Amino acid sequence: MNLPDSVSRRGLMLALGAGGVALGSGRQALADPVFAEYPFSLGIAAGDPAADGFVIWTRLAPRPLELGYGMPAAPVPVKWEVASDRGFSTVVQKGEAVARPELGHAVHVEITGLEPGRDYFYRFIAGAERTPYGRAKTAPAAGASLAKARFGVLGCMAYEQGLYTAHRKASEDDLDFIYCYGDYIYEGRGSRTYTGSGGTIENPRIHLGGECYSLDDYRRRYAQYKLDTDLQSSHAAAAWYVTWDDHEIQNNWVSDQDPDGVPPHIFNLRRQAAAQAFYEHMPLRRSAFPRGAEMQLYRQASWGDLLNLNFLDTRQYRSNQPCDDRWATTCEGVRDPASQVLGEAQEQWLYRSLEQGGARWNVLAQQIMVMDLDRKEGPEPGFNLDTWAGYAIPRQRLLDRIRERRIRNAIVLTGDEHQNYAGELFRDSRNPEGAPLASEFVVTSISSSGDGQDQRPDGRRYLADNPFLKFNNAQRGYAVCDVTPERWVTEFKVLDKVSERGGTLTTRARFAVANGDPRVVSA
Repeated sequence: MNLPDSVSRRGLMLALGAGGVALGSGRQALADPVFAEYPFSLGIAAGDPAADGFVIWTRLAPRPLELGYGMPAAPVPVKWEVASDRGFSTVVQKGEAVARPELGHAVHVEITGLEPGRDYFYRFIAGAERTPYGRAKTAPAAGASLAKARFGVLGCMAYEQGLYTAHRKASEDDLDFIYCYGDYIYEGRGSRTYTGSGGTIENPRIHLGGECYSLDDYRRRYAQYKLDTDLQSSHAAAAWYVTWDDHEIQNNWVSDQDPDGVPPHIFNLRRQAAAQAFYEHMPLRRSAFPRGAEMQLYRQASWGDLLNLNFLDTRQYRSNQPCDDRWATTCEGVRDPASQVLGEAQEQWLYRSLEQGGARWNVLAQQIMVMDLDRKEGPEPGFNLDTWAGYAIPRQRLLDRIRERRIRNAIVLTGDEHQNYAGELFRDSRNPEGAPLASEFVVTSISSSGDGQDQRPDGRRYLADNPFLKFNNAQRGYAVCDVTPERWVTEFKVLDKVSERGGTLTTRARFAVANGDPRVVSA
């Protein structure tokens, strides 16, 4: 067997046993591999469901935390199957993909030709090894009349600060899909403690290695997260729509700006490594393939005539945070007319999607709070400048467009805050005029910030100082959205603890928005 210079015979045999790569006639022929250890250690996933299919994902990594993750520098064949039943007695499609070393032996298969609005089951096979099955539901046909939809919202998954009990609970729910708003990983070095608003706590588990900078660093971090079986169960239970926030690269990054002042041309090397690792580990379509440091992550999807889903990217095209990103403050930079949150191209794309969507509910699924929440104690306002409140002109431009074009039933779904919030959107919440223009639900973290508490002292103050805010809670968990043509209901599900196993899940609150009335009321 002739091997390319980059692949040693010893390394190939260690990773693939007697299988491997055979070359002939100028083309690479792939033989079924034999793995020393189970290669599907990181699980499987499906994503971006459409009416005719979805993406299915896996990554070969027999030794995922080691350099080289137990694989050779060679392509490996991976078979896949999609069936209409869990037992795979009726396989409706099957094929073979190539897991390439350039992408960390990740596999993305875009399935098409399926029936709309129904469950399918998928799995992968490599050599003699096979994955468990995963479930994914295709979207209903475009414009199809729907009586209901039910989906989950989750994110902020700091591995160190809590267990993934919420993922296990979400996997037991019957969800059409899951929207992950970002912070899938955290980039920081391992630490035995976490210090936050509740003081210093002992982390229940610790990141391996230092802060992530290189592609190998980020691959190892994703591998550590994806080895968690609760997270694997959440992915296997439903297809996800995924976006990123900041911790997939660096806390509070925007555009090519590093908060620590690293020069943009250097920071973009880190962005490029992080973008590749994100693509390698997420069930994303080829349209999201990284181009250097950039990824096309904003996109639109429909769920029949019920949901016009707009997935936004509030990091990649944004102006730097004003006022040196200080907490609970304001300055002249907040009203900079040149500032951007979405960037011009994404903003215009969003306006077109909202105006042409045609569904009952217009969803803005994004990362940072749109409510201009006053977080400063006393008469002078102060904002979290890493939210839309730090960018008054783009924020007003968005809400003006919703008002002027009469965009009905606009629902904003947000993460990042590690708390639950429900509230109403006004152009200027300190001087509200008429009815609210839209509704916003901010969903807490899966694990970030530890166990939390029902309500922090600052949360009680926020409720008192901001009449448009209807709910606040600081526990861990996720949200479920139950949507009908007549009403949108967001159910905040919280855990009593994530610091140890056995956390109890309860419904902390339910808030509703009626068709044609953006007020947020208790349900």
